[in-house]
Amino acid sequence: MTEYQIIRLGHQGDGIAEGPLFAPMTLPGEVVTGRPDGDMLKDVRIQTPSSDRVSAPCRHFKSCGGCQLQHASDEFVATWKADIVGRAFAAHGIEPDIRPTLTSPAQSRQRATVAAKRTKSGAMVGFHGRASGTIIEVPDCQLIDPKIKAGFPIAEELAVIGTSRKAALAVSLTVSEDGLDASVQGGKPLDGPLRSELAQLCDRSGLARLTWDGETIAMRTPPRQSFGAAKVAVPAGAFLQATAHGAETLQNLVSDIVGKSKRVADLFAGSGTFSLPLAETSEVHAFEGDKAMIDALDQGWRLAVGLKPVVSETRDLFRRPLLPDELDKFDAVVLDPPRAGASAQVAELVKSIVPIIAYISCNPITFARDAAVLQEAGYELEWVQPVDQFRWSSHVELIGSFKRLGAKAAPKKLTIG
Repeated sequence: MTEYQIIRLGHQGDGIAEGPLFAPMTLPGEVVTGRPDGDMLKDVRIQTPSSDRVSAPCRHFKSCGGCQLQHASDEFVATWKADIVGRAFAAHGIEPDIRPTLTSPAQSRQRATVAAKRTKSGAMVGFHGRASGTIIEVPDCQLIDPKIKAGFPIAEELAVIGTSRKAALAVSLTVSEDGLDASVQGGKPLDGPLRSELAQLCDRSGLARLTWDGETIAMRTPPRQSFGAAKVAVPAGAFLQATAHGAETLQNLVSDIVGKSKRVADLFAGSGTFSLPLAETSEVHAFEGDKAMIDALDQGWRLAVGLKPVVSETRDLFRRPLLPDELDKFDAVVLDPPRAGASAQVAELVKSIVPIIAYISCNPITFARDAAVLQEAGYELEWVQPVDQFRWSSHVELIGSFKRLGAKAAPKKLTIG
């Protein structure tokens, strides 16, 4: 076997040696042996381990594909993720103040999609193995909330009822205040007997809601999420922050950025993760392209007590971004787009007089691209905070505070319906 030195980690968390050759579960500075196979090193053995190497906290780590970085210390992963953010900005010549990464604790993921498959003796539930389609059972998973783990037997029943042994279900389990919310993809076509069996399962298992290939089969009670003082029955399969810790962290940071702003526009508002907590102190106009989510946000606001006015509007911000005359009504904008970023909306923001922008992103590359446009137009990026809701993965989120230099005061009149 040939020896190689690991130079750095790639964006997917694999170690990289000269070549480049990718070596999973290795760390920078380590000397390893392996067998080249294309651009991968196979049969890797660690000869000289890194001082950042630790014993994986989960016994399933080597076989399960759910985590990439359990072999690295928490300090190393936090620094590496902050460096990913820094490199994204450096590509645009930006050197912001990047704060230390804030990481969600173990066993805190409040949503997860597991694979469930029938077997000769019943069914099995788990995550797909590392670089394979094999399902690995993970009874001691250290990533997910114990409430999700308690839902594994329900996923097994769903597999027995709703699939053949040739296929696997994708069962999304989400923790809510009213029980687990289960959404299933890839099952048998619905018919009368299957609907009846699924409805009975929902009732006896205590699921809050069961959705089958996009159709709600049964709902014992609306599965609610708390967004500040409001409780929202989030639509099945709708976006939700990965951990309660991550959601609270981002909400607090958004509140710090927005400060005492009287009127706030929440763009790509989802079901109200930021709109509703902000409504405790500010009037909010929430814009979101998904009607089901915006309806859920509106209903949550109407049922809450003590919130300031919130207008909820369905609008495709990729095709119809808010224009400068619309934006100029607000004292602050909250921007939380999908991975593609918000280039169309940013192009209008730079023409506005909005003084404050809180920008949340799950993609440092598109965030840095949009930040470069904002800075060129006179916005100062005060600081960036990496937030790691996807512990032990290569994924990183971030939030940045933008203030317009020499900002003019926004008009004081705003009608909230």
